[in-house]
Amino acid sequence: MGAHSKGVVRPAPSAVPSDTAPLPRPRPTARDRYFDTLRALALVRVVAYHTFGWAWAGFVFPSMGTMFGLAGTLMAKSLERPALKVVRSRLRRLLPPFWFWGAFVVVAMLIHDWMPGWQIVYWIVPLGDPPGNAWGEQAWEILWYLRTYLWLVLLSPLLLRVFRLAPLPVLALSLAPILVLTFLWAGPDNRVGTALWDLSTYLFCWMLGFAHRDGVLQRLRPAPVVVLSLAAMACGGWYAFAHQADVGTYDLDENPLAQAFWSAGFVLLLMWAKACFRIDFAWLTRFRRTNRVVTVFNARAVTIYLWHEIALILAVPLIDRFWDVPAFERYLPLDSQWFLFGVGWLLIGVFVLLCGWVEDVAARKKPRLLP
Repeated sequence: MGAHSKGVVRPAPSAVPSDTAPLPRPRPTARDRYFDTLRALALVRVVAYHTFGWAWAGFVFPSMGTMFGLAGTLMAKSLERPALKVVRSRLRRLLPPFWFWGAFVVVAMLIHDWMPGWQIVYWIVPLGDPPGNAWGEQAWEILWYLRTYLWLVLLSPLLLRVFRLAPLPVLALSLAPILVLTFLWAGPDNRVGTALWDLSTYLFCWMLGFAHRDGVLQRLRPAPVVVLSLAAMACGGWYAFAHQADVGTYDLDENPLAQAFWSAGFVLLLMWAKACFRIDFAWLTRFRRTNRVVTVFNARAVTIYLWHEIALILAVPLIDRFWDVPAFERYLPLDSQWFLFGVGWLLIGVFVLLCGWVEDVAARKKPRLLP
């Protein structure tokens, strides 16, 4: 104890608070590096999958289930504020980057003989799959994630209320919709049906985010969690391999029920481990460059996701031009998918620099090249 502990120390006149004295700025809330790292890894896995097409990638790391689980946690945290304000904030952060990206895609498809009908409204608010032509399909086919995320955001105020009535039963029942669609009713064959399938596939992961935020997972014993997680993954894995003849592959992305159960078990383990062992990856901040990369990935997650397919598309003709340079042809592995992966990431970096500022504007922050 110092000398000040022996008596009352009066503050100097300049330190006495007054009506005119400026209040100290609150410290920014420290980010959870565990969740940030998972999101960064999920984005890397998405780009790798779209480059190499590895059918086994979803078993190693179900990136979309993980991202929905993380988003559910953040949504539950945000809903401590008025629901309408939270939903508006989420829409404001999501839609401007989507509009900016969509303007380029729509114009490019119009140039390539595409003429939309009234469904073009889905390019304004993607509650259904935005229309497009075959020429631009590789670019716009990723929008199912934004559509599913948007629906979950809109439903979250109701879902969170229902979840808090009976957390564990509601969490378990969140797998029921995908079972109904698989075995009882396949839903309508239109945009509504497609949205129902994706929503049902990842509903459990989103609700897991609620469970983590409310401390439900932290109260669970290790043995039941591990057993249930492994059982769900075993069910999903078995169903994927048992029905690969139906879809021509064991890829989880082609089998919604297998995806739902594998992601449920995998993300449950991730979320429970976080809650039980209080994993925070705070050590990551000691590695300046790695910590910087994780920061950029999280601040530019929407930009990376939206533009990564276009980056991979552009990488192909760019590499074709490399063959015209004798030194490149001789010393660079131009025919390697790994080289395509590397060039793709370089182009993603360019898009982050050129387009990432839209995320800052959407979040009402000062635009920056890099956060």
